[in-house]
Amino acid sequence: MGKIWEDENRFRVWLEIELLACEAQAELGVISKEAAQTIRAKAKFDVGRVLEIENEVKHDVIAFLTNVGDHVGPESRFIHVGMTSSDVLDTSLAVQMKQAGEMLLSDLIALQEVLGRRAKEFKRTVMMGRTHGIHAEPITLGLKFALWYAETARNIERLKRAISTVSVGQISGAVGTYQHLDPFVERYVCGKLGLQPAPISTQVLQRDRHAEFMNTLALCGCSLEKFATEIRHLQKTEVLEVEEYFSKGQKGSSAMPHKRNPITCERIAGLSRVLRGNALAAMENVALWHERDITHSSVERVIVPDSCILLDYMLTQFTTIVDQLLVYPEAMTANMNRTNGLIFSQEVLLALTRKGMKREEAYKVVQENAMKVWETKQSFKELLAQSPEISKLIPSHELEELFNPQRSLKRVDYIFEQVGLN
Repeated sequence: MGKIWEDENRFRVWLEIELLACEAQAELGVISKEAAQTIRAKAKFDVGRVLEIENEVKHDVIAFLTNVGDHVGPESRFIHVGMTSSDVLDTSLAVQMKQAGEMLLSDLIALQEVLGRRAKEFKRTVMMGRTHGIHAEPITLGLKFALWYAETARNIERLKRAISTVSVGQISGAVGTYQHLDPFVERYVCGKLGLQPAPISTQVLQRDRHAEFMNTLALCGCSLEKFATEIRHLQKTEVLEVEEYFSKGQKGSSAMPHKRNPITCERIAGLSRVLRGNALAAMENVALWHERDITHSSVERVIVPDSCILLDYMLTQFTTIVDQLLVYPEAMTANMNRTNGLIFSQEVLLALTRKGMKREEAYKVVQENAMKVWETKQSFKELLAQSPEISKLIPSHELEELFNPQRSLKRVDYIFEQVGLN
């Protein structure tokens, strides 16, 4: 990913844009085909020399063209004819964002594959579902992974759309009017680069495109932070239902040798904040003066490469976390039993209503017994069995079945089918 944003690749794309523009001009008869062939044969650049020239002239594209011209010779007068710097810069940035986006897309697909595999592996591994951080009703670990699988699928579709949005180039001149260029040049160059020509531009491509791409990366980061935060919660010592893989020789604390911390999940959660900050900066870039200013330029040189590199890192790291995640089903069972059966309160409530008791009355009697459990730590099932109001409607064998956590799994197959995990 880093190589996409290095000077070598950037200048290589710049050169190809200029060469394709010359070929298009030759097709139009503006320059000779021999001149275009000579330019392609001789054109090259030296990164170090370009940067030296830039240090003197304070303009990156002029420095680049000067270095290329030194190699080409007299025919260099046909390079960049009618074009402005942003024709090169913005079209090149589109190519680089497309390259980076496609790499990120591969990362997302790899993550989704691992999530799908682990979802199937733990499809029926029962664990505690929590709302407000409090025990609610049983779910399965597979359902958690399936949820993340589905969200990753949405991120894949978002990124596909965002790649399409930024895969747009322009070769339209100083203020986008094609005054010194035939629009054929733009169509030719963009077609060869795998881009669409912008239907309209000023001196620059409009930055709502880039903002959409950057917000998509930030959304992917939000998902990763959400997934990582869940793992961090489940790795707490008093929960410890899952755990980041802890390698041999790894150390968790300089002071406490016993520590095994979810450091990679914490790192991902932190880096997600950087992606969101960069997305905000991209939105600030949308409003430019008239046909162009350069307030966006310096920002993009930082935020676009950084966000692409960061998300690439975060995706590969989190894919490894999921792939190697340690899972402790015994702890899940123990945690489900911590509330002495309270997690089956809705099962009892609905059973009473099916037996004819009014919902308000059923709720009252179930809650009264539930509150006793909170206070006394007694068995919820035993308290219910001792209640005349309940025992007369629900015999003991039926009450026993209401406390079977496997009842929570009856719709798991349906949910997996819904998210495409058959």
